[in-house]
Amino acid sequence: MQIGGLQKTSLLDYPKKISAIVFTKGCNFKCGYCHNPELFSNETSSISEEVLFEFLQTRIGKLDGVVITGGEPTLQKDLPEFIKKIKDLKFLVKLDTNGTNPIMLEQLLKNNLLDYVAMDIKAPIEKYRVITNSDIDTKKIHESINLILQSKIGYEFRTTVVKEQLEIADFEKIGQLIKDANTYYLQRFLPTKTYDKSFVNMHTYSDEEFSCIKQILQKYIKNVFVRG
Repeated sequence: MQIGGLQKTSLLDYPKKISAIVFTKGCNFKCGYCHNPELFSNETSSISEEVLFEFLQTRIGKLDGVVITGGEPTLQKDLPEFIKKIKDLKFLVKLDTNGTNPIMLEQLLKNNLLDYVAMDIKAPIEKYRVITNSDIDTKKIHESINLILQSKIGYEFRTTVVKEQLEIADFEKIGQLIKDANTYYLQRFLPTKTYDKSFVNMHTYSDEEFSCIKQILQKYIKNVFVRG
């Protein structure tokens, strides 16, 4: 595993759980608003697996779970074996993914290696390539959404909302894309550290506009929240 970082404690990243966060290296997207651009390269791990598991051993009984985020964790070929070692320590595992590797996601779900999945919905399908600066096969996004909707574990979908990228009308299409989902988060874009430096001058929507967006989405999704 190419591990780019470790946050030893979080009360926010795994719903209702105390967790540690493992950041994997490498990503197949180059979203302008990304706040972890240092993880794009997967060349050298910042933390060895040995050091990570030594730490986790000291947190047995103190942490509920481990969040695996990135970068894009499903690019790591040894992800199933890595998660199994975490599960062997009796931790819950939450995976953050962009949904571009449904084959890996299906393997993890079938082998009961995940307890919670959070998938980023970057945009309506027709805007994906522009927002992610990638030549992604959008069929894989559909496949991952369906896998999550059909799974029996906890999950959420979420979108980082940059006003200059997503029009209010786009959320109708996003609602249709993940129709019948249980939980969806609108994440306010915060112009701090970003991959594309021009994004520090971009914005998110006002509270009133988010209320309007929520009303649109609630036609399709049971629970819609604004985060941040």
